[in-house]
Amino acid sequence: MELVLFRRRWMELAACVVCIMATLLVYGVMQERIIRVPYGSSGEFFQYSLFLVFCNRILTCAFAITVMLVLKKDLSPVAPIYKYGGVSLSNILATTCQYEALKYVSFPVQTLGKSAKMIPVMIWGTLIMQKRYGLRDYLLALCITAGAAVFLLYGDGAQTKSLSGGENSIWGLALMAGYLGFDGFTSTFQDKLFKGYSMEVFNQILYVTLCSCALSTFGLLTQGNLFPALSFISRHRDCFFHVFLLSLAATASQFFINHTIKTFGALTFAIIMTTRQLVSILLSCLWFAHPLSWKQWLGTLLVFGSLYYKSYAGATDRTKQAVKEPESVELQGKTDTAQQV
Repeated sequence: MELVLFRRRWMELAACVVCIMATLLVYGVMQERIIRVPYGSSGEFFQYSLFLVFCNRILTCAFAITVMLVLKKDLSPVAPIYKYGGVSLSNILATTCQYEALKYVSFPVQTLGKSAKMIPVMIWGTLIMQKRYGLRDYLLALCITAGAAVFLLYGDGAQTKSLSGGENSIWGLALMAGYLGFDGFTSTFQDKLFKGYSMEVFNQILYVTLCSCALSTFGLLTQGNLFPALSFISRHRDCFFHVFLLSLAATASQFFINHTIKTFGALTFAIIMTTRQLVSILLSCLWFAHPLSWKQWLGTLLVFGSLYYKSYAGATDRTKQAVKEPESVELQGKTDTAQQV
């Protein structure tokens, strides 16, 4: 029975990994299409990235409300609104720091930042959820981080300068640190809300995205970009279709991400996001028959070897715990019997 449950859990996790990677792949492709490719004969570029966030959140809210009504779920918030707002604000701040940091730091620093998601999550887990991680856990996190960084750094076409053409700056490094901190806080606090309030996935999605809608609307109005963005879409109908596809992918990814955090925890989600780029490049190399360097093979071995050991060690710990529990119950029974005599 234990083996069957273990297999089901791994199948569910595998399905979450595939769905997260697939939806984020579509999201990335559509984002590149909207931002980097001009529209119309005049070659007009779409320049309102916050409007994309607004559209994503609007569609996600509509989807969450529809699902909750169909399933006859209570639409009332189960946690104080400011806690949903905290998740939303930290997510927006993480995204802002990430985009801004690209202007000031080199590719190696960007890569290290994207590969180092596990460590901040573990730190926030200790601070917020009072979780305890041993030396083995931190060493495995460092191995996975190092392996992913080596794989990404030694691929073909890796640039060494920032988008602005300069070297790393203190401001850029501070932005990368902010990105890692806010990103780790977001998933960890989501995990805490799920566990602390017995919260449904769609309940959190609904109220976090509602807060994001309010924040993005405020940003668009203060920047004066809401009506120019609407005017752009009205002039280029194909842009409307692309934004709709982008929002669909964002909505789907939000569901799978929240389900993963609720079911498997923030650290597992951080591992998925750390290895996502590595897996995408591996699949691309296999599909187009691009050779990998020996350093990339080393990075791949380090990442998947660490993941395998983490899985094996976790299964071993659960087996030992399962053996200890019957022994403790039996010992307690003998103690009670002796006391009665």
